[in-house]
Amino acid sequence: MLRYLVTLQAKDREGLVEQIAHAVSRHGGNWLDSELRHIDGIFAAILLLEVPAGQWDELIESLELLEGVALTYSKTSKPQAKNKHASYSLVAYDRPGLVHEISNKISALGINIEHMSTRYESASHTGIALFRADFNVSMKGDHDEEQLTQALHSIGDDVVLDNVSV
Repeated sequence: MLRYLVTLQAKDREGLVEQIAHAVSRHGGNWLDSELRHIDGIFAAILLLEVPAGQWDELIESLELLEGVALTYSKTSKPQAKNKHASYSLVAYDRPGLVHEISNKISALGINIEHMSTRYESASHTGIALFRADFNVSMKGDHDEEQLTQALHSIGDDVVLDNVSV
């Protein structure tokens, strides 16, 4: 079995996930991990699949035949790292460049962002535009959590950061 990371994008429509799952199943694939989103009428998916080597080309052909689907893929390998993982939730006033500021602070500490989900919302009581990010990171050092907290709070007084690690 070979591991592949597949990204798909198409105009959203009913039954699209079932069509993708059917193609994976029909070619002996195992759906290991995924993120599926609908954003502004577009369906986007990131899939981690295990597929028998002899079925890979046929699976890609089946996925490419789905109406309007654009896809990319890369062969992967199972990671061996034993880093510490943490999850955070951040809220701040929305402004241009905020994702860049956050990712820059995290990267400068040598911390890896493994998952990030962001969204725009309005504060219910004031209507102020808010930015919300939920993200998971992988850290090597024992003091990285404290440094990360300090770095993200340095972005501005409006930043609220919660460590939501289980």
